[in-house]
Parts: sequence; C-alpha cells; structure tokens
Amino acid sequence: MLCNQCEQTPDGGCTVRGVCGKEDDINSMQELILYALKGVAAYDTEARNFGYSSELVNETISEALYTTLTNVNFDPEQHLDLAMDVGEAAIEVMEQLDRAHTEAFGLPEPAEVPQNDVDGHAILVTGHDLHALDQLLDQADGEDVTVYTHSEMLPAHGYPRFANDDQLRGNIGGAWYDQRTLFDEFPGVVVGTSNCVQPPKDEYADRMYTHGVAGLDGTDDLPEGDFTPAIEHALETPAADWNSDERITTGYHHQNVVDMAPQIVDAVEDGDLSHFFVIGGCDAPTPGRSYYRELAQEVPEDCVIMTTSCGKFRFNDLDFGTVPGTDIPRYIDLGQCNDSISTVKIASALAEEFDCAVGDLPVSIALSWFEQKAVAILLGLFSLGIEDVRLGPSLPEFVTPEVAETLQAEFGLQPIGDARSDLEAMLGTGTSSAASAD
Repeated sequence: MLCNQCEQTPDGGCTVRGVCGKEDDINSMQELILYALKGVAAYDTEARNFGYSSELVNETISEALYTTLTNVNFDPEQHLDLAMDVGEAAIEVMEQLDRAHTEAFGLPEPAEVPQNDVDGHAILVTGHDLHALDQLLDQADGEDVTVYTHSEMLPAHGYPRFANDDQLRGNIGGAWYDQRTLFDEFPGVVVGTSNCVQPPKDEYADRMYTHGVAGLDGTDDLPEGDFTPAIEHALETPAADWNSDERITTGYHHQNVVDMAPQIVDAVEDGDLSHFFVIGGCDAPTPGRSYYRELAQEVPEDCVIMTTSCGKFRFNDLDFGTVPGTDIPRYIDLGQCNDSISTVKIASALAEEFDCAVGDLPVSIALSWFEQKAVAILLGLFSLGIEDVRLGPSLPEFVTPEVAETLQAEFGLQPIGDARSDLEAMLGTGTSSAASAD
C-alpha cells in the first residue's frame, strides 16, 4: 500500500489516485530521476561517438526506466537510493566524456577567444557535440569557409586540436536561447549538433542544418558524419563582415588547475585567497537569473569563481583579473556542462592538499537549472556527498514540498535568495535570505 490513507483495488491500483500526498511525492521523485536520466543519456550518446560505453551507465538507465515507467515500486526511500544511483551514473559518464575529449583533442589550455568577430563564408556550430565539430573542420579543410562556435561549443577553443585549426575563428553569441535572433542576423550557415536547438524562423530555416540526434522541422538533416551540404551551402552565402574587439576566456581543465595546487595552498595560507565559488548551470530567458551575474560581481577579490555550462554567459564578459598578490585567475571557465566533473576533481585534489574532507573546503556552489543535464549534474554532486548547493531561480515545479524537504534534510539543497545576502551566508558573514525567510 502507498500509505495508510490508501486502499487498493484487486489489481493493485490506488483507489484515491491523485488525492494521496504520498503518491504525489513518488511522482515527484520519478520526475527528478527521469530528468536526470535524459541528461545521462545525452552524455552517453556523445561518449559513444568516441567508442566509450559503461556497463554501470547501461544498467542504471535500464533499472531506472523500469522502476519509473512501470507501476513496480512505490517506496520513497528506494526512489531516493535510485536517484543516487543515477547520480553515480552521471559522474561515470561525465568522466568518460572527459577522457574521450582529452584523448581525441588534447588537454585544454586557457584561451582568449574572439567574440562576435566574423568574416568570410561562415558556418556557425551550436550544441555540445565536439565530435561533430571535429568532423566538420576536417571536411572544411582547404575550403574558403570560416567556422565559429555558439553557446556550449565555446570551450572547444581550449583544446589543442581546435585551437590550432586556422578555420575555427572564434565564438558568436551567448547562451542557447539567443538563437532565433542571432541566427536570423548571421548571414552564413548554421549547424545544430545536439540538444538546446530551437525551432527556426522562416528567415533562416533554409540556412540551418541538423546533425546526429538533433532534428528540426523545416531544416535539412545532414547525413551521418557528412557535412558536405553545409560546407557547399556556406560557399554560396554572402561573406560576413562583423567587426568586434571583444574577447572571452575559456579552456581551463581540472588538470591545469590542479597543477596550480601548490600555489593555491600558499595563497590560502598567506591569506591572499579565502574562498572558491562554483557559479554555473543552465541559462534561460526567465526572471531571476540576473542573480548569477549579481553574485559573480559581488564575489570579493580574494576569491576564485569556477564555472561550467551556458550559465557562464551571464557574467563571462566581466574582467575578473587575478587574486591580488598572486597570478591565480579569479575566473576559471572549465567548459561545457559535462565538464562539471572538473569542479569535483579540483575540490578532491585541494582537499588532499589541505588534508581535509571536500565538505570542509571553503567552497560554495550556486547553480542555475533549466533542463535535464542540470538535474543529472545535481544528483551527481549529491551522490558524491557534496552538500549545501543553492539552486535557482527556483526549485523545479515537479519537486513537491515534501521532496524538497527531503533534499534539504539529506543534502542541504536550498533555493537561491538575494545575491548579496546569500554571498554573506556563503562567506559566513551573514544569514541567507532563504534561511531568514524560514
């Protein structure tokens, strides 16, 4: 029985379906798991492009789908355990994708990337699929075309394979949701390679192609691994002439940050560096997300900001400089959303250096959520024992109050409040607005 309020029909069904609060909470947990599974499956698909697969990931996806999509389990505790299993699978698949990217493209290095500076017969690539970008550049070699990244493709510029390709010129635009304006203005061809693509406007639909799992009504889908139609089309489009002096930084990886560990330890012990902030996640054109820029702007100069995902576009135009008295950068862009694993590896390495638990480090996390990959990352953090994450601009609507209380009790999850008040709470100098509201 679901709870002591429920009666069951002979076939095992609940006679008060939709009334019982326990059932609502089970549905809520299942939604949480399913959102995360979509993110895990997206990462797994990209990893398989490089020949990587994991039995743990495969088994977790099968078990979680069976548990959530059939009336087989109504135990809240087992659902919480299953959510942690999905979190472990998210960590596993992110580690696989990191190995795949670094083995194929080299270890990323910090790079200053031209922004919105476009010339020639151009192709703009959006999405997350670096394997597709690699294939496109190989096939465009020697052709009179220039190639640019958009949104989650920005981190490509840090990998040696892409940084050394003369046809990959820079980045255009920001987070995924600027597409319908940006792509309309862009005179060349657009290629969508994964999720975060929007239905095109008529004005540019005939210049947009999709590849792999991506697909849009009214656009042409490229043959698997064949970008010839997009390249030939680009050669027929007017040459672009957009001039800009903008630059944005990307290209950090946990390895080159871990290499700075002795310097970081010295800076902490000398009092030059006091705190680390992880500010990132998915962006969206919804109210409340200015919080992340406000928070980044309020972070004191003796602190470091690490980021991943397209949430970085809320504040990556700012010049954060270095921690005073050191050459440690205050802004560290670790890459795509799947590169969130780098923040974990950095924290683990620093905990080892300081001979403490990860939870004892001066690290605070504020994430914006919008879609499935953000949920997968959140469960991944929980599965590693990382607590006290702030999430916003609000908790997902499918999370019931009871499930929210469970996540807060188990993991310290809390909604964001006022940026300045939250910052004071993170630094231990005040009380967060969310806490004070209670």
